[in-house]
Amino acid sequence: MKGLLFLFLFLLFGGQRSSACPRFCTCHGGRVDCSHRSLTSSSLPTSFPAGTTELHLHSNKLTTLPNGLLDDLTSLRSVSLHGNPWACDCGVLYLRAWLLRQPAGLTSHLGVNCSSPPGLRGRLVVYLTEEEVLESCHYWYCDLALVSQVCLFVFVVVQVILLVAVIVFLKRFERLSKEARRTTEESFTAGDGQRENEYTPIKDSSI
Repeated sequence: MKGLLFLFLFLLFGGQRSSACPRFCTCHGGRVDCSHRSLTSSSLPTSFPAGTTELHLHSNKLTTLPNGLLDDLTSLRSVSLHGNPWACDCGVLYLRAWLLRQPAGLTSHLGVNCSSPPGLRGRLVVYLTEEEVLESCHYWYCDLALVSQVCLFVFVVVQVILLVAVIVFLKRFERLSKEARRTTEESFTAGDGQRENEYTPIKDSSI
């Protein structure tokens, strides 16, 4: 019973949230206007009303779109995405794939140009090949691989230094132990000799 009640409340409030106008945007019917808000990829709303037919995201500071952001907007007829500094690296793959799935009459791709990297600047995102996008990702992967290799090398060097230090310590400890054992034995030997010298005059005096 509690499970059914929870499901009912989730559907009720979830439906209300999905139809609410996102923060920083204005809504009128199926038109959602989030343009000229200086929105970044991190401050962009995570969802839009399910009945959105027009979505305006132009003239912001968007570099990427979160994966799946537009997939559930089945009533969407137009989207404006121009005037944003799109970064054509791995993060643009979702936007490129979404644009490619749109009907030929939908002009969402117009003005969606790469702002970076320099080699792709000015190119339309929808016309980028997958190889070009992946090639721009290699710089990031190479940097990560280089950092990983450096960290691994430093880790190995530290382990070698620690191993050498342990070996040196053990050898020194072994040497000190032998010296202490030798000193102890010499002390016992010297003590026995002194006791024999003490007993000798007594034996001589008795004679």
